[in-house]
Amino acid sequence: MAPNGCSFLSAGMSNSASRLAQQMAFLIEADKLKNIFRQSYISDGSRRENDAEHSWHLAIMAITLHEHANQPDLDLLKVLRMVILHDIVEIDAGDTYIYDEAGKADQERREREAADRLFALLPSDQTAAFRSVWDEFEAAETAEAKFAKAIDRLHPMLLNYLAKGKTWQEHSVVASQVRLINQKIEYGSESLWAYAQELIENAIQDGMLPAT
Repeated sequence: MAPNGCSFLSAGMSNSASRLAQQMAFLIEADKLKNIFRQSYISDGSRRENDAEHSWHLAIMAITLHEHANQPDLDLLKVLRMVILHDIVEIDAGDTYIYDEAGKADQERREREAADRLFALLPSDQTAAFRSVWDEFEAAETAEAKFAKAIDRLHPMLLNYLAKGKTWQEHSVVASQVRLINQKIEYGSESLWAYAQELIENAIQDGMLPAT
């Protein structure tokens, strides 16, 4: 009995070690998100933010603002999973500026290929679970995904406003573009869209953002 018992224990330990190795490989790869810089500057305008900072700030926004969601009884834990995972694909795909129409032409393909590679680093059950969360965010059909998308759109607008319109000005963005791109905030939160529109109007009045 002892040899068989030892064999079973060794197999169990081996499987556990293999699973942990896969999980650690994913986590080590995820650290690269800290080196993916976005177009948005941090609030004081001193430097661009990285994707890891963006994801962290969205998590704080989700915890703080979920009461303003159109469906406030949504699954907050799922929203947190979405905002933490949503940009991990940019490790491979890079950050695509929201007003860059040429860059958006193949954005979906690049990001799906990245999702295929990155989530496949995990054990199969976590591959499926993480990919499901990422796909749900991309589809933007559930209450959770709509709210996650809303704060994902609001966040760079807020930083742009706090940084005196620095990114808008660098890319010659005008108010009509900002309204058009960000009006989907309303799908997740009507009150956050109202707040976003106030930011736009204030930015116009303060000379940060041309009206047309």
